[in-house]
Amino acid sequence: MQHDKHQSATAVVAKVPGGKHPGAFKQPRVKLSTRQKIERAYRQYGFPLGFLALPVIIYAIFVISPFVQSIYYSFTDWTGLSSDFKMVGFKNYDWLLHDDLFWTAVGHNVLLLLVVPLVTLGLGLFFAFMLNVGGRSKKNAAVSGVRGSSIYKVVYFFPQVLSIAIVALLFQFTYNPRNGALNAFLGGIGLDSLQQEWLADPKLALWCLMVVMVWCNVGFYVVLFSAGMSAIPKDFYEAALLDGANRITTFFRITLPLLWDTVQTGWIYMGILALDAFAVVQIMTVGPGGPADSTQVLGYMVYTKTFRDGQAGRATAIGVAMLIVTLIFAVIVGRLGRRERLEY
Repeated sequence: MQHDKHQSATAVVAKVPGGKHPGAFKQPRVKLSTRQKIERAYRQYGFPLGFLALPVIIYAIFVISPFVQSIYYSFTDWTGLSSDFKMVGFKNYDWLLHDDLFWTAVGHNVLLLLVVPLVTLGLGLFFAFMLNVGGRSKKNAAVSGVRGSSIYKVVYFFPQVLSIAIVALLFQFTYNPRNGALNAFLGGIGLDSLQQEWLADPKLALWCLMVVMVWCNVGFYVVLFSAGMSAIPKDFYEAALLDGANRITTFFRITLPLLWDTVQTGWIYMGILALDAFAVVQIMTVGPGGPADSTQVLGYMVYTKTFRDGQAGRATAIGVAMLIVTLIFAVIVGRLGRRERLEY
């Protein structure tokens, strides 16, 4: 009898596809028609696709299309004014590789890329930390910012209200070697030996521009980092202070790790600004781009090749080179700054 039951059970299992237990039997799939597949896909993806269609089209027209056109024109001898041009292949890129001025501009941009983001973000983190955590403890809070922190935030953010053209003109007058405010101040306190030609000195001109770029942008990051620090629970700082940690330790052990994503994004953004630097070079420097090409940058080369020399094909090739450098920089920062995500 047991043998017969075993045979009947085996026979039932054998009828199930794959020899699985009868309880695991799956209903055969119903083959859908093309119309039914389209209707099901529309129910699943119709709303998001319809919602995103217009923004994607606008983005493709006004962002992607100019990039594609620039890459196309970089392989031509287009003057920028005439509609007649022809393909020249990699001739423009070969010119870039053998042009000394281009490599001089690349070197200046790399120097800006290394110095400006580091100094700007460093000052932004320091000031934001002092405004939020670096003050003396109060009666109701063990951790607080310095006195008058709300006023300092407005003062630091003030340069963001001004146009970069206005800022460049103000600093141009400040750096004036004859009647500028900087040399006048140095002379007034008896430091005549430190008075310089500033923008007229090839060794100092680029560093003077860096000061302007840092001054313009540090206030924005003070406010940005302050917003991030205000979201960090004060319990973390209080626990660290109770364990005997000082301000420096709390900054590197608590504040910086929890703000790392914001810092990394700011680093990429500042790097993009440093790779441009067109406005300050155009307005402040001699030439512009001088003296002796000491402030020449890629952004200004694009401008001169297009509007002064009538070589838009070469200008777009420089623009493509800037795009490549920017992407490489963003990838490097993303790779080097990758770390485990901290949540609180």
